Amino acid sequence: MSALPPDLPRLRTLVIYLRGELGRAERALIEAEEAEAQAARRLPPPEPPAWLVERGTGAGMRPVCVHAGSCWDLNKRCAPATAEQVRVLLAEGVPACPHCRPGTILGVLE
Repeated sequence: MSALPPDLPRLRTLVIYLRGELGRAERALIEAEEAEAQAARRLPPPEPPAWLVERGTGAGMRPVCVHAGSCWDLNKRCAPATAEQVRVLLAEGVPACPHCRPGTILGVLE
């Protein structure tokens, strides 16, 4: 640390100056945080998943239905899936949603 002046008037002047600098630095920090928060709010929402698997309730929570990502008939038990996972589930006999018809979209069911 640098040497500080030994007399009271110069020490008081230094403290007043440093308080002012600290205030300016704190205001700049607040402005930067606000600008970053505004930029984050302007980001577009993430893309919805293209395919969803609806899980049943109970111990196994097995798949009970597959959906297209844009389906309006979803619930909280849906999880994202890949197109290949949906194809496999359809081949295993998991029903396709009658509203969005993911099997038709994928060309698996008609």
